[in-house]
This record gives sequence, structure tokens and C-alpha cells, in this order.
Amino acid sequence: MPEGHSVHRIAAQFARHFVGKTCQVMSPQGRFGDARLLDGHRIDRAYAVGKHLFLEFDSGDSLHVHLGIYGAWDFAGDVQFDDTAASARGRMGQTAGKGTVVGAHEDSLASIGAPRRTRLRIGESEQHGGHPVEFPPEPIGQVRVRLLTTDTVADLRGPTVCEVVDKTRVAAILDDLGPDPLVGTDGEDRFLARVARTATPIGRALMNQKIVAGIGNVYRAEMLFRARLSPFVPANSLDDETLRALWNDWVGLLKIGVKTGQMLTMDGMTAAQKRAALANRDDRHWVYRRAGEPCRVCGTAIVMDIMEARKLYFCPKCQGVSR
Repeated sequence: MPEGHSVHRIAAQFARHFVGKTCQVMSPQGRFGDARLLDGHRIDRAYAVGKHLFLEFDSGDSLHVHLGIYGAWDFAGDVQFDDTAASARGRMGQTAGKGTVVGAHEDSLASIGAPRRTRLRIGESEQHGGHPVEFPPEPIGQVRVRLLTTDTVADLRGPTVCEVVDKTRVAAILDDLGPDPLVGTDGEDRFLARVARTATPIGRALMNQKIVAGIGNVYRAEMLFRARLSPFVPANSLDDETLRALWNDWVGLLKIGVKTGQMLTMDGMTAAQKRAALANRDDRHWVYRRAGEPCRVCGTAIVMDIMEARKLYFCPKCQGVSR
């Protein structure tokens, strides 16, 4: 499932290429009848909070999207792609696909690196024997929503949530979410207050979007290792200093994710190690997806457990795990 950095970068892509433009909004697969409520309106704002994307239209309504496990956006037209997004062939969201480097679909767009400008979906010309493809391209597959301007198009497939919401509903959704480091200024205090109210294990609390927004399985495992914390310690047993350090680490890791398009969680890498990490997830993390492999710090075998139906990775020695 895309984590917070990806959704912020998707929002940035919409802000760059769609905000201020009038859109045709349609549902090629016919499953989103509310598209008509937004059709012909201008997008005034695009923003993310945690894993939730909001596209605000001049009608006062917003398109609210949560990609879930299978959701993804495809962009085409007069849009810019950085190297990371280009490797994903213009797709932003889901974490599985063919023909890309390992972990490439963690990405989304931002103004980094040398941008490339195209009138075609990445890889489209190769799929058609090198012949140009007219804009806009025909919808491919089960497109839930298509947003089309005079020179850009975005296709959404497979989201968990795709709905038109009014301002009251937007406010209710945001009020229910935990703090996001890139939204507002009181996130740290809100995080501490919400953690203090739960005795659930910290490994579960970090995945609870009502406590903190945007953290998923990868960041959860890596943050706990970096803090040398057992995932099974009751959240409300941790002191403020520990919790503030966790929050500040999330702030830093999220900013790196937004900047690079990858969940880079290892410190002190050489230039060569960073290049390897950007190209391959196996060289990117301390514990995530490394079950049975030696800990990069102490050599103890990394353990994989299950917590609330999600895989949990940790080093039993470095993180002092006792249950």
C-alpha cells in the first residue's frame, strides 16, 4: 500500500499540472456515477493528508481518494516525469508491476532531477512500434475516474475509496485522522496526546491512521528499528522524550521520501550505497523484508512476525524484543 510520501507526491503532481484548469471528469468503467458532479469544474487545490488525497473543485466539492493496496494513478500528456517516475512508466501508487526496478512504484512526482516532458504515456510509443499516439490516449483497463484537461490526463484504477465529498465531510475525515508532519504545525503535540490514550503495542499504534497519518508497513518497521524499540511495548508506556524522537524521525524520513520518491531509511550511506539503494529495495532498509537475514548492526537474524494481519520485521537483539 502506498505510504504517505507517495500520496504527497501525487498531490504535487496534480498541483503542478491540473490545479487552475477546468476538467472533464468521467468514469470510463461506469462505476463512478458521481463523476458528473465534478465534470466541467475547475480544480482549485490538490493536497494530501497521510494516505488520503483531496482534489478540491470550484464547485465546493472535493474528490477524495484512498488508493489502498491496488490503487494507482496513470498520468499522460504535457506532464513532467523525474527519473524515478519514468521508471514506473508514469504510474503512481501501487507497489507491484512489470518492467521496472524493484520498488519503483513507491514513487510519485516532484520537481527533482532532470524532468522530461512528453505528450505520451511513458512507454506508449514502444508499445505501438514507435508510432506516435494521439492525445488523449484511450483508457486502458478498468479506469474508475479520468480527469482530462486540454493537455493533461490522469486515470485512476483500483482505489479503496473514490468519492465526491462536500466541505463538511472533508472536515470530518481530517478530524478523524492523526497528524501529518507536512500538514499544520501542531503535529508533534497531537501525536503525543493520541499515543497517550492507547495501551496498544507501539507497532500497532504507528499503523493506526487515527494516531498518526501516513505511516505504513515499511516506515513502521524501519522507524522502530532506528529507535531500537520493541514493536510490542505498550504505546502509552513510552516517555515523551522517546515519542518526540519517534515523531521527529518520521518528519525526517517523510521529507526524504517526498524528495526522492523512495523510502530510504538507512543512514550514513556512501554515494555508491545510495545509488544501489535507489535502484533496489534490498539495499534500502534495515529490517523490512529481510526475515532470516543478518541484522546490519548486530548480525542477529531478522524476525518476521504478524501483527494485525500485517507482516512485522524486527531485530530481536537490537530492539530488545521480549513478549
